[in-house]
Amino acid sequence: MSYNLEQENKEILARYKDLISNTYRSLDEENNKLIRKAFDIALDAHKDQRRKTGEPYIYHPIAVAKIVATEIGLGATSIACALLHDVIEDSDYTYEDIKKIFGEKIANIVNGLTKISIMNHQNISVQSENYRKLLLTLSEDFRVILIKIADRLHNMRTLESMAPDKQKKIASETVYIYAPMAHRLGLYNIKSELEDLSLKYNNPDVYNEITEKLELAKENRERYIEEFKKEVSERLKEEGLNFTIKGRAKAISSIYRKMLKQGVSFEEVFDNYAIRIIYRSDAKNEKFLAWKIYSIVTDVYHSNPSRMRDWITQPRATGYESLHLTVLGPDKKWIEVQIRSERMDEIAEKGVAAHYKYKEGYKQSSEDRNFEKWVTEIREVLEQQQNLSTSELLDNIKLNLYSKEVFVFTPKGEIKILPTNATALDFAFSVHSDLGMKCLGAKINGKLVPISYVLQNGDQVDILSSQNQKPKSDWLEFVVTSKAKSKIKGFLNSQKNQLVEEGKEILQRKLRHAKINFNDEEVNKLQKFFNLKTSQELFLKFQNNELDASSLRKYIESKNVFNNLLSRFRKSPTKNQEFEEPKETNLDMIVFGKDEEKLNYSYAKCCTVIPGDKIFGFITISDGIKVHNDNCPNAINLRAQYDYRVIPAKWVNAESFKNRVKIEIEGLDRMGMINDITAVISNSMGMDMKSMSIESNDGIFTGNITLEVKNKSQLEESFKKLKTINGVSRVRRL
Repeated sequence: MSYNLEQENKEILARYKDLISNTYRSLDEENNKLIRKAFDIALDAHKDQRRKTGEPYIYHPIAVAKIVATEIGLGATSIACALLHDVIEDSDYTYEDIKKIFGEKIANIVNGLTKISIMNHQNISVQSENYRKLLLTLSEDFRVILIKIADRLHNMRTLESMAPDKQKKIASETVYIYAPMAHRLGLYNIKSELEDLSLKYNNPDVYNEITEKLELAKENRERYIEEFKKEVSERLKEEGLNFTIKGRAKAISSIYRKMLKQGVSFEEVFDNYAIRIIYRSDAKNEKFLAWKIYSIVTDVYHSNPSRMRDWITQPRATGYESLHLTVLGPDKKWIEVQIRSERMDEIAEKGVAAHYKYKEGYKQSSEDRNFEKWVTEIREVLEQQQNLSTSELLDNIKLNLYSKEVFVFTPKGEIKILPTNATALDFAFSVHSDLGMKCLGAKINGKLVPISYVLQNGDQVDILSSQNQKPKSDWLEFVVTSKAKSKIKGFLNSQKNQLVEEGKEILQRKLRHAKINFNDEEVNKLQKFFNLKTSQELFLKFQNNELDASSLRKYIESKNVFNNLLSRFRKSPTKNQEFEEPKETNLDMIVFGKDEEKLNYSYAKCCTVIPGDKIFGFITISDGIKVHNDNCPNAINLRAQYDYRVIPAKWVNAESFKNRVKIEIEGLDRMGMINDITAVISNSMGMDMKSMSIESNDGIFTGNITLEVKNKSQLEESFKKLKTINGVSRVRRL
């Protein structure tokens, strides 16, 4: 393919100038030189490289640098690092070269980004150690993570050029790892966009449907916001306030979550957009003006006190500050109103990066201290969790990333922030590890309670301890913080380390005898095969002879089957290869891989699959190929963690197969309703009804019906006909 190099060079320079002109902070001569030098090195490093779209590769680092500068609001050092983020990985430039040209700080950040990129090329299922390093990098210099999030955002924005299976893998990983990171760093806009783009590729039908409906409702939304502005603006101007009022549609992924959680359609989600009032203020009057505006808005419109959220008096741990209230707006519909100052809005938009702008003139705020404390705690947790499996590690980190907080007080009146459902024992560990280890009970507001007591907002907590107390295994059943869990596990593990070492030696001998290498990957596979949570459990079972040589033989046999399956999809079969035809009668239903091979399979129990559904295959270690629905609740986790075991699958002859589906139907009860429903199912659609249960309560009925359907189109047609029955308000597949 030929390229117009002269035109491309002009475009590269234009994009660079656009980056410089849009930087969040004004750049002095020294910073300008730094960014120009980084651009020149990146241009040289990527001169022969192109993206999947055919564009020059340098477009990507420039775009990432622009996100870092304009959407996150970082300064010259981070912009330079964003330009250089792929240089070490993709060119002949080394860490030492970057260090020599730019100094140690920039070299370390670029090196951190390189390590994460290399990690992303590997399978995350055997990557707990690398994932731990990624988060440890966050506590060293969280600019690494901020730039990585910008890199991922640009990759998601340009994902169209990727193959569909690659799109789903990257989208799943994004919503599993990077969106929670952006959320915890206060980058709410970026978090929403990452989730929306992930939904676009993981569930395009839903994404397109909500997008179209938001576009159709746009005119009504704008008219509503203008009416709200008109009524409130006059009152705010009378008070001499300097403000702007903006309206915005809520994120597509957020609307979809509400539809799923509440079991409603798009039209029934009442607050799919929000209004924001942003006011100008000095530091002294900031809180006073927020409450003044709150008072004016609630004078004009009735508010719902139960939906009031005060993040100004007590900011979130991310530093987010805002007043949220829900009012009965101009057309007597509930709408969320957010009140915040320009400073609060910038921190809400740009997260931790915006804090630096307000260091001057504002004393160190609680959000700065909370964020620094969170970073320290994450690092401490990761250093303790040496024996966790990947899924446990990710679950523990996600607990910290997504947690909502409970605020409690020490006996001296200091505030402690813990995750919701934290117990008195979690509080003890948060004060000091030794206090947690020796915790006997607690006094909450002066009253004696057990260590399992779940903390409530505003509790005053006084821990009681004893030198004779030691951690017990049942403590793990009620603690929720990662620090408490890791400390308790650490103590319990130390008691069985001797037995574990003995079991490890026994397993090493048996593997050596079977001519299998002993390594982390093999241990991981053994662990999964025997359905064990940790490698320690594996070693202990060999130590106490619950597992022996015969158990190992079963594993080796299944391992050979698993490897044969994997190898068939890693390389195309040659003409000379012959495959034994599977014996099962329903093999004409589904074929696998690019070569559409017929293989033995069974259906996964975590989802319902009927012919016509979009599906994929997953190679299990001990149970062959499992077929999952594309919308399976486990699909994202499987693609994010084990993408190398996901294989394409398609239907061959859907009509010859029947499957059972459970549906829910509800509406207004009346005489003859059951007859009408059964007439549609049995007579009109010719479907077999296997079970039916109907409950009626105060004139509203709810029914669960199990049907045997031929294919997806038959199911969809039956839904249309059921919805035409007088009184039926909703029909959905469970």
